[in-house]
Amino acid sequence: MNALVPLPVILPLAFCGWSVAVGPRLIALQRIASVTMLAAVLVVDVVLLVQADRNGPLVVHLGDFGPPLGVTLVADRLSALMLTVSGAVTLLVLLYAMGQEGSSRGPRAISFFHPAYQVLIAGVSLTFLAGDLVNLYVGFEIMLMASFVLITVASNEARLRAGSTYVIVSLVSSLVFLAGIALTYAAAGTVNFAQLSEQLAELPLGVRTLSEALLLTVFGVKAAAFPVAAWLPDSYPTAPAPVTAVFAGLLTKVGVYCMIRTETLLFPGNRLSHVLMAVAIASMLVGILGAVAQTDLKRLLSFTLVSHIGFMLYGLALGSAAGIGGAIVYTAHHITVQTTLFLACGMLEQRYGTTELTRLGGAIRSAPLLAALWFVPAMSLAGIPPLSGFLGKLGLIRAGVADGGAWAYAGIGAAMVTSLLTLYVVTKVWNLAFWRTAPLPDAAPAPARTEPASPPPLGRGATLVLTEPRQAAAPERALPRLTTAATVAAVLLGLAYTFLATPLTGVADRSAAELLARTPYIEAVLAP
Repeated sequence: MNALVPLPVILPLAFCGWSVAVGPRLIALQRIASVTMLAAVLVVDVVLLVQADRNGPLVVHLGDFGPPLGVTLVADRLSALMLTVSGAVTLLVLLYAMGQEGSSRGPRAISFFHPAYQVLIAGVSLTFLAGDLVNLYVGFEIMLMASFVLITVASNEARLRAGSTYVIVSLVSSLVFLAGIALTYAAAGTVNFAQLSEQLAELPLGVRTLSEALLLTVFGVKAAAFPVAAWLPDSYPTAPAPVTAVFAGLLTKVGVYCMIRTETLLFPGNRLSHVLMAVAIASMLVGILGAVAQTDLKRLLSFTLVSHIGFMLYGLALGSAAGIGGAIVYTAHHITVQTTLFLACGMLEQRYGTTELTRLGGAIRSAPLLAALWFVPAMSLAGIPPLSGFLGKLGLIRAGVADGGAWAYAGIGAAMVTSLLTLYVVTKVWNLAFWRTAPLPDAAPAPARTEPASPPPLGRGATLVLTEPRQAAAPERALPRLTTAATVAAVLLGLAYTFLATPLTGVADRSAAELLARTPYIEAVLAP
């Protein structure tokens, strides 16, 4: 089974090479191959999850070169779970994007989309499987190259500007990442996670703290945690809907995954727990207050994304098995729910031509299915029982109560306030976009009024009736069936977490115990 470990990276890259060679000549074949490839990757991800949960971490040293020189890929419970969730979500987003093809992009743009999307997935998979800092860096750079292509595909000025912001921020964080890798290698003589977990403990405290701070800063930028999240609300909303969905749902969680991996394996003891807790609380409150102030649905969702990253960091900051297990459950839930909300947002934009809440209205009457596709994940994001958001928050709050410290209770208070404001935000969206009567379109100029020279006389017994102007519905466009089907499947995937709560929390709890024990990972990698 260890031979399966590299496949989530190799298969998408192989497809990319074939797809670039084919080009725009065989778009239909390119689509079929793209879906087939992602379905195969998802099957591999599920097999890796089952095997890692039953037998412990699966390790591959490429070329039989072990650490510290070789490339090591490791699939343990955490990485396999993240691979499986990301595999399911990226497959649904691909189907969603294929439903929109033809209406929003030309054939040449479509031919670029599929290979770039597969490269993005290869980068995400490499990040989850990387057994050392250098390959983690390579995974980030692969994601960056693919992300820039996807943000600017079928580009306009706004997308190019947003893509430039994203690339500049990513390049700066990459430089900081390189500095952290260089410092760690100079001090410890290796970048392999398993070896570092043993050798970092022997380094001076200042060197360890500086290395930890550099890595946390880089991963905080990737995760869009406060105060290094200012780039996200201006970058993601301008991308095409499926690109925004997969970026918001998945790429920020890659940063959270890296923080969980390095904090538990390389820097045990939770020495910076107060810093992490402060970042978590600030992310929750600042993010949700930003969402309250927004009237554009895409920017509103981007700010809720920043806010709910705080929940995951809260579980990591607690440092207990219950806290990390809750963070893992919340990460899996949030990947699915946040992606689904952006998919529904994209459908709203495609149907009504805008995501500005002041210009929307009446969608529940004209598109009841679309209203349901928004309502279910929105309630899950707000943490309404028994949806998956409630399960994740309940686990984190229980872990905070079990901790019993002042910081833990401060985090619980911030989580409660954030949950209430999230409920307010999604209710506001529901009222403005779906429930209220559709506003008059403002595109058409108002007809010129001609006042009569004198009002007509009212006859005896006549009644003056004041009538409201007739409400005109916003122009609507039909939604592709494949786009709708993919969003329905994403909603069902989010609902499945409620029915699969026991196995999901079981895997998360076992992952947390394995992360804190560290021994299974280290022995599996360093075994002769």
